[in-house]
Amino acid sequence: MTPAISFSSVRKTFGEITALNGVDFTAPAGSVTVLLGPNGAGKTTTVRLTTGAMIPDFGAIRVLGLDPLTDGDQVRARVGVVPPKPAFYDQISGWDNLQFAATIFGADESEARRAAEQFGIAHALSQDVGGYSTGMRTRLALARAVLHDPEVLMLDEPTAGLDPESARAVLDLITDMAGRGRTIVMCTHLLHEAEGIADQVVLLEAGEVRASGPPRALARRYMPDPIVIIDAEDRSMLRLISELDGVLAIREEGAYHITLDSADRIPDLVIELVKRGVRPTRVEPLEPTLEDLYFEMQRAHRETG
Repeated sequence: MTPAISFSSVRKTFGEITALNGVDFTAPAGSVTVLLGPNGAGKTTTVRLTTGAMIPDFGAIRVLGLDPLTDGDQVRARVGVVPPKPAFYDQISGWDNLQFAATIFGADESEARRAAEQFGIAHALSQDVGGYSTGMRTRLALARAVLHDPEVLMLDEPTAGLDPESARAVLDLITDMAGRGRTIVMCTHLLHEAEGIADQVVLLEAGEVRASGPPRALARRYMPDPIVIIDAEDRSMLRLISELDGVLAIREEGAYHITLDSADRIPDLVIELVKRGVRPTRVEPLEPTLEDLYFEMQRAHRETG
């Protein structure tokens, strides 16, 4: 299957600053790909290159099989983008801004109004956009991005400035569009936003891809040893865990986080603790979160770099 988006050895510089340095990644059609990384990692540059808003110094980019440089109009007609600081015509109303976008994308008035209602901005469409709050501008940008039902949706820090309810609406939108076979690329440095929705994670740092793949595959690679969280009525008695078979590491964070050589050790571990007089109050195998995985990947690459 042809990927919805592919980057091959893409390099982009701004003077002496290297924004992207030999970036390779693909976003499979119908998937949710999350670009993770700190500010300055190259996430926004990746989005702008994808739509043809920027020209790479080197490398090849394909979007839905098209080259954004030579087929830019076709690409933009099939892609929706929500930038971190969306630009509008501030001296006209939100409705006029949406109608203008609808005309460009070949959408009709009912689709524009439906998109506005979806993001709770319909009540403010008669107001000039210059008077919108940051959150209202973001909601209008979301409505503008999806009114033509794009095949690819690119979201660059999409929940910036949004209240929790609106932020949840954004994540629900991602789930809905992915369920309808659309391709989503979301840039974020807020790890909890990507938790549970990412089919693929791409870790960017200093303009380079440090790691990429499905979260579970990355967890097996970077966190191969199982961890169990154990607590007890008398927490001080848990110190004897270090004497038990199969224990590779212990981290105390209130409760004890025990790294084992095999998850099969957990029942025997609990039995041995009880034999020694420990009264466990919690025994919970740890399912690594995206935050756990992110920091473990960062640590691994610092050590090998």
